Amino acid sequence: MSLPRHDVADLGLHQAGARRVEWAARSMPALRRIFERFERERPLEGLRIAACMHVTAETANLLRALRAGGAEVALAASNPLSTQDDTAAALVAEYGVMVHARSGMDPATYARNLATVLECRPHLLLDDGCDLVNLAHLERPELLAETVGGCEQTTTGVIRLRQMSAEGMLRVPMVAVNDTATKRMFDNRYGTGQSTIDGIMRATNALLAGRTVVVAGFGYCGRGLAERARGMGARVVVTEVDPVKALDAAMQGYTVLPMAEAAPVGDVFVTVTGNRDVIRAEHLAVLKDGAVLANSGHFDVEIDLPALESLAVDVRREVRPQADEYVLEDGRRLVLLAEGRLVNLGAAEGHPAAVMDMSFAVQALTVAWLAGNHADLAPGVVEVPAEIDTEVARLELRALGVRIDDLTPAQEDYLSSWRA
Repeated sequence: MSLPRHDVADLGLHQAGARRVEWAARSMPALRRIFERFERERPLEGLRIAACMHVTAETANLLRALRAGGAEVALAASNPLSTQDDTAAALVAEYGVMVHARSGMDPATYARNLATVLECRPHLLLDDGCDLVNLAHLERPELLAETVGGCEQTTTGVIRLRQMSAEGMLRVPMVAVNDTATKRMFDNRYGTGQSTIDGIMRATNALLAGRTVVVAGFGYCGRGLAERARGMGARVVVTEVDPVKALDAAMQGYTVLPMAEAAPVGDVFVTVTGNRDVIRAEHLAVLKDGAVLANSGHFDVEIDLPALESLAVDVRREVRPQADEYVLEDGRRLVLLAEGRLVNLGAAEGHPAAVMDMSFAVQALTVAWLAGNHADLAPGVVEVPAEIDTEVARLELRALGVRIDDLTPAQEDYLSSWRA
């Protein structure tokens, strides 16, 4: 069998990758049911999909479902540290996906891979951070004539898409998969919370009990992280710029401080804001000796890395896997995890498969909905239809063996009539 076009580290890893993908599939029952439905109905027949996503076993199961639906898929990695080389090999050799992704690739290779997957002349774009959409609009706008829409599954990416739309630059409908209740509540909160702690523990083997963990940002990701850090015995400090979110954190019993006041007291710092320069030079200057810096926002801009480099007189790479030690002039040592990139993917394996089952089930059903309804959509940011979110929740409840009540006709009438 001829293989699809690819650039992966080692095709010989495909059997190990297939085992990893199949292991993840055991915890993804909703996506399995969608796979079976797509195999029967073929809702994506003849469509070409270009994707920029984390190359993990969970992503592989989403792409398998899209392939079962009849799509041709080309994948580039959205983060060089999250790529599982065995999964990349399996996607090519076992599942017929065009993959351009290698663990640890440099920025030039990352950009080249994005450009390569766009050469498939995609009908649909699946993005994880908006880099693929951005590239198509800025450098390959002629390809958008065949593009009918796409999906974005990160908070950072949706922010960028809304900015593009506000400036009249977004030329296709892009569905904000990130903004669904299942994505925010489970993927962002429970997935990011657990996987971020997992990454910090793998990289440092540090005891969190009795330590002060500073969580920058109290959106869904920050809430999940704060909950899990507190559950491990840490004192949790939250920093915020949004008064409502800060009030929420305070009412949940967390200490809320400006970063300038949190910096001298924290032992572990995690940024989850979606913004840049959250931890800056003035904060780095007062951190404790041995303070740990980690990021779970999408891009490596939340910690001011140029400032950290300029303050350091020595850098000790890989003092532990995915942990670099920066020695400052006064002898203080600051430990940066996963190069300031996503620590839950750079130093761990990302969200548990059971969490990604919900996110990717929404993604798969949304792709199928886009395929059938794109003609009715205008360019801009589009919300996921509520019935898709509800359907995925029902699939997950069924998999968990959980049953719920149905409204009686009288209850439905009561809720739908103001006269009742």
